[in-house]
Amino acid sequence: MRITIAGTGYVGLVTGVALAEIGHEVICYDIDDEKVNRLKEGISPIYEPGIDQLLVKNQLNNRLSFSSDCSEAYSTPDIIMIAVGTPEKEDGSANLSYVYQVAKDISKYLNTQQAIVVTKSTVPVGTNRKVKQWIEEEIDFHSKIHIVSNPEFLREGSALYDTFHGDRIVIGSEDEEAATKMEELYSPLNIPIIHTDIESAEMIKYASNAFLATKISFINEIANICEKVGANIEDVSKGIGMDQRIGSKFLQAGIGYGGSCFPKDTKALVQLAGDVKHRFHLLEAVINVNNNQPLLLLKKARNYVGSFKDVKVAVLGLAFKPNTDDIRESAALVVLKHLLNEGAQVNVYDPIAIANARKVLGNTVTYYETIEAAIKDTEIVFIVTEWKQVKEFPLRNYLDLMKTPIVIDGRNCYEVKEAAALNMTYSSIGRESVTAAKIEIK
Repeated sequence: MRITIAGTGYVGLVTGVALAEIGHEVICYDIDDEKVNRLKEGISPIYEPGIDQLLVKNQLNNRLSFSSDCSEAYSTPDIIMIAVGTPEKEDGSANLSYVYQVAKDISKYLNTQQAIVVTKSTVPVGTNRKVKQWIEEEIDFHSKIHIVSNPEFLREGSALYDTFHGDRIVIGSEDEEAATKMEELYSPLNIPIIHTDIESAEMIKYASNAFLATKISFINEIANICEKVGANIEDVSKGIGMDQRIGSKFLQAGIGYGGSCFPKDTKALVQLAGDVKHRFHLLEAVINVNNNQPLLLLKKARNYVGSFKDVKVAVLGLAFKPNTDDIRESAALVVLKHLLNEGAQVNVYDPIAIANARKVLGNTVTYYETIEAAIKDTEIVFIVTEWKQVKEFPLRNYLDLMKTPIVIDGRNCYEVKEAAALNMTYSSIGRESVTAAKIEIK
């Protein structure tokens, strides 16, 4: 099939590359000429394991192309997929301006008797029907528009894997012809497909992300209680995760969720509920727990140093999770904001996300390309992102390199027993803290 994908962010680019890989002819459209030119050269604008190779391969095989020309993108496709951003507005609701612009461009440039317009962007319930209305209001060429809601369930850092090995594909449409065409589109993936009405498909996306966010905030609250009663959160997580009704995924205690999806989508669902006069008390609590979780690291550190003024600190990890360069809603930014406001001297390390972090942090921190350089002569280290490089970094090295080895581990990367054996100060989430026999407390 001939597919046009509007937007070359995580969802659009990964979807385009994957559909080309399974044999479709794909044009990825973006308004950013510079980004399009780099993509034509085989340079991905996002960090995603495996995407560079497939990007080059499918361009060479003439199944994947990139364009900033609306006429080329929208004139004769079989299917148009909308995969543009829906950032949150000040009130927490989704900003649909980019979706609206795509709809208007489709109405202007579409030149076929019929087309399937698919929304992959995360949008509030009711948006797909608006998309159809926006297109049909101004369409110049007589064309039958079929609307499909086809939400994505991709995890940054493993988005390609999720595309080829997903748990399910959701197709929301009241048009049997369009639904059948979408099923044919995805048939090479051999992934279970669920057919729903449009509104249910839209809600499935929000409900899925809200439930996963709830699991994260729940286990973090349990972790906070574990610290006070002497329980170990890792044992607790394992014990409850073995219950098949609960499952073990998203039960790793830490300092909360971040990124471009969970924070935005939970707020949008609360706002959506408010629009229909329903207060989503549970999700409001989930958001509140998550907002406060990164602050626990600062509280733990203050037990040892009191004030951060003129304290030399290292923050390991800037991305909101491993295997991505995305720093949106990262807990690291929350921690850094407080450290800088309180006068700390801050070193930072991240194997991938430093370039993006510079755009936000500028020269307020000192950037390092190795963990050793970042922690040398520091008084406190905060572990914020559980990168493989951090997890495999020997705990003893903190003793050897730091001025006063105080490690505040927000991702439980190390074993408490090892820290105790090394006689170092180590505090993590939901587990017993270890305090060195001798520690200079300011």
